Amino acid sequence: MQYSRLAPFPDEFLWGASTSAYQVEGASLEDGKGPSVIDKTSFDPRLTDFTVTSDHYHRFKEDVALFAELGLKTYRLSISWSRLFPNGSGELNAKGVEFYQQLLTELTQHGIEPLVTLYHFDLPWALQEKGGWSDPATIDAFEHFARACFELYGDRLKYWLTINEQNMMILKDDVIGTLPARTPDPHKTLYQQNHHMMLAQARAMIACHQMLPGTKIGPAPNISCVYPASSKPEDVLAAHNFTSIRNWLYLDLGCHGRYNTVAWRFMQEKGWLPKINPGDMELLKQAKPDFIAFNYYASATVAASQDEAGEGSQKVDQQMVGIDKDVYVGTNNPQLKKNQFNWYVDPVGFRITAREIYDRYQLPLIITENGLGAFDELTADNKVHDDYRIAYLSDHLAQLQLAISDGVEIFGYCPWSAIDLVSTHQGISKRYGFIYVNRDEHDLKDLARYRKKSFSWYQRVIASNGANLHKDIAY
Repeated sequence: MQYSRLAPFPDEFLWGASTSAYQVEGASLEDGKGPSVIDKTSFDPRLTDFTVTSDHYHRFKEDVALFAELGLKTYRLSISWSRLFPNGSGELNAKGVEFYQQLLTELTQHGIEPLVTLYHFDLPWALQEKGGWSDPATIDAFEHFARACFELYGDRLKYWLTINEQNMMILKDDVIGTLPARTPDPHKTLYQQNHHMMLAQARAMIACHQMLPGTKIGPAPNISCVYPASSKPEDVLAAHNFTSIRNWLYLDLGCHGRYNTVAWRFMQEKGWLPKINPGDMELLKQAKPDFIAFNYYASATVAASQDEAGEGSQKVDQQMVGIDKDVYVGTNNPQLKKNQFNWYVDPVGFRITAREIYDRYQLPLIITENGLGAFDELTADNKVHDDYRIAYLSDHLAQLQLAISDGVEIFGYCPWSAIDLVSTHQGISKRYGFIYVNRDEHDLKDLARYRKKSFSWYQRVIASNGANLHKDIAY
């Protein structure tokens, strides 16, 4: 559909940017913080760990001043569960409480609306040792953590997010893992964990509405439209299968309190059905999100069989489809370009994804991740000419405006990431930020902050409320 005149971005649109606690804060075991699963995970020794990252913990005032200069209307961050509760539950860590109080105050004093994610991959290690998300007691611990956050910080927040990319934790446990190595029957365990996470999310949403009337809360999965590899009915069916398993399983549960039919039959056929206790489904139905946040980087393409799929997507990566030869086979899409990390670049898929989510659930949407990772280079005069990032974001925002013109209700856009941070499994070298952090994998250097060319570009986008998406910018 084409329009003679596009709808503008809404007034009061929340132009923002995102980070997560473990990827940006550093201070991984400082001031009473307990270890999380991230701190205990083994990573490629060629890459940095998460001990210092961008050192936001010590430099947040400098960073927030830069966010304000950028013009951010909102900043999406996460609260480290083990910084508040070193043992996952029990006694609060006063230093952790104070840090987030100071950070939130700094944001609001600069006119930036905080958008807080409760859980972004970093389960406290003390809970993991007891079984993590496989243990139903973690549901209680999460509700306790969420209620503490609402009580401590609820007076200064309008929006909360529950769990970041829950679907990726289940589908790509080898990348963003919640299971110990050599777990028997891992898939069945993962889908049981998914059920527990959904119950934990439901309790958090109910608690938020009880404790903070008027405050809004929603889930934050990674959602991508799925294309069939061809017009063959079998390929179209495979795409439908994967869409249900990748996307709708999580949002149908989160928004409607019911399991998606195709995904349920998939788990049943595989022998992976979760144990559902009396009262579980009633609890899920009680929880009502106020909006849906979603992360989008690229679309997916699948075929019905490996023989006809061409070069399959076999790499271990959260954006790679993978293969379940009885259900779907990830395949390449020759119509799309790829970035340096072999991820597809598909702005039109962004519009399609927004339309699909909104048509299905009729809830307002906010984008909480969308961005381009690249090997940025700092020049001798401390510049980063990231025109490739500007092109990516400009093209995606143009499609987002088309989605708004289609009638999709979108109230914010928070690309990944506000500032350079440590990628989940590809180190600091894979950079996403508008602000360059001067360090490499093992040399912290001076951790100085430098504005990239994309900083100037996004600053102009925000100042024009999205009216100026042109890619040329003085720098």
